[in-house]
Amino acid sequence: MSLSDIVTHAYDLLLCIIALYSLHRLLIVWRFYRHRHLSPQPQQYYCDADLPKITVQLPIFNEINVVERLLQAVAQLNYPKQKLEIQVLDDSTDETQAICQQAVKYLQQQQLNICYLHRQQRQGFKAGALTQGLTVASGELVAIFDADFVPPPDTLLKMVHYFSDPKVGMVQARWEHLNRSYSQLTELQALMLDGHFVAEQTSRSRTGCFFNFNGTAGIWRIATIISAGGWQHSTVTEDLDLSYRAQMKGWQCIYLPNIQVPAELPMEMNSFKSQQFRWAKGSSQVAKQLLPALLKSNLPAHIKLEAFFHLTNNFNYLLILLLLLLSLPYQIYVMDYGWQYALLFYVPLSLITSLSLVGFYWIAQRPHRQTRYSWAMLRNLILLMGVGIGLSINQSLAVCDGLLRNNNDFVRTPKHGVISTTESWLDKKYRAAKNWVPYLELAMMVYLMLTIAIALINHHYLSIPFLTLFLTGYIYTFSLSVFQTR
Repeated sequence: MSLSDIVTHAYDLLLCIIALYSLHRLLIVWRFYRHRHLSPQPQQYYCDADLPKITVQLPIFNEINVVERLLQAVAQLNYPKQKLEIQVLDDSTDETQAICQQAVKYLQQQQLNICYLHRQQRQGFKAGALTQGLTVASGELVAIFDADFVPPPDTLLKMVHYFSDPKVGMVQARWEHLNRSYSQLTELQALMLDGHFVAEQTSRSRTGCFFNFNGTAGIWRIATIISAGGWQHSTVTEDLDLSYRAQMKGWQCIYLPNIQVPAELPMEMNSFKSQQFRWAKGSSQVAKQLLPALLKSNLPAHIKLEAFFHLTNNFNYLLILLLLLLSLPYQIYVMDYGWQYALLFYVPLSLITSLSLVGFYWIAQRPHRQTRYSWAMLRNLILLMGVGIGLSINQSLAVCDGLLRNNNDFVRTPKHGVISTTESWLDKKYRAAKNWVPYLELAMMVYLMLTIAIALINHHYLSIPFLTLFLTGYIYTFSLSVFQTR
């Protein structure tokens, strides 16, 4: 077999696997439309006297910019005070400690059942803090809100009635975004998260497939946590890990897209990349730990198949990176193949991949009907595809880290408490850590420019739009990573 055949066959194989994941994305879209009207309903509604006691856990680590906003929102929760307990699980090492202690003391004077718990050692990170809180929790249920979330007053009352069914172990609300319109970057992040929360979570939950707790804005039955093995810190996504273990134990989980809890999106590209790195690494760790047992279980085939695509979805980034690395030799050796082959094979697979992404994120904007069909959203969809390519190095490193290493350090995403476009986050405390990934992105930009030049020389014009999109994504992620750091 010639070198030309090896390169072309490897390129074709990668493109086919990526297209397979794209077809799965279209399946999610189809399932979403088919089941969009099947909204879950509580088995019964509690009367006030029968409402279960809820412990609200607030895991915090160095959140000086947002912790007061969180405590103010939690203090306004509309739930019977005698059936509400609030735990401030503060692992902070800076001034956040004093802010939390002062706020807790004030709320205690307002007759709120709230306590402050501080650990000197952050063993287990967030999972460890949640576990310690459970040892002294008095509630039957536990609600969790991260520091950057602002739960509306009626959040608990809207969600609690689903636990009238003793088989229900967890209820998850949908994330909304406090600073969606702050910048182009926050708009793209909101679009990405909407795809997950509107399309993926709804599709999986309403077809009986496993879906994941998102770490916050949800309520657990404490008995479910215990029976599933408790919070574990063997991965950096303890939420995904526990939700899969609970569902494998037979507990039912319910997703409620109509209940929205807003949160703050990262302001800087490096924070966004750090967050995405943690999620990709954690899902790879969970896939390594749980997927073999899940596939060997007696669960229905459609649940196993969906779990496989869900837990391995970030492997797509590794496939894309390999595809990009093969793009230059492909442009050199594809001369042996005619344009008819490219038109009948490469173009359809590329269009399936692109259109599945556009359709997936397009339907995710159904709750935002005022921007549903705007040109701005179409522009953001195209840019989002480029940014997804631009993240491929960052995410590929995360996948490899999750599969090959046992390092489970939890890197927090900085929050700035900035919502209005008239405010600036540049003078706020906390910034994302610097790393060497932008240098790799710069190298990929040069590599893609050379690939485009070779494609033009060899008259491979069908490749130019896709290569240009890839280059645009890398330019965007690299430039923001560098200039926001400066």
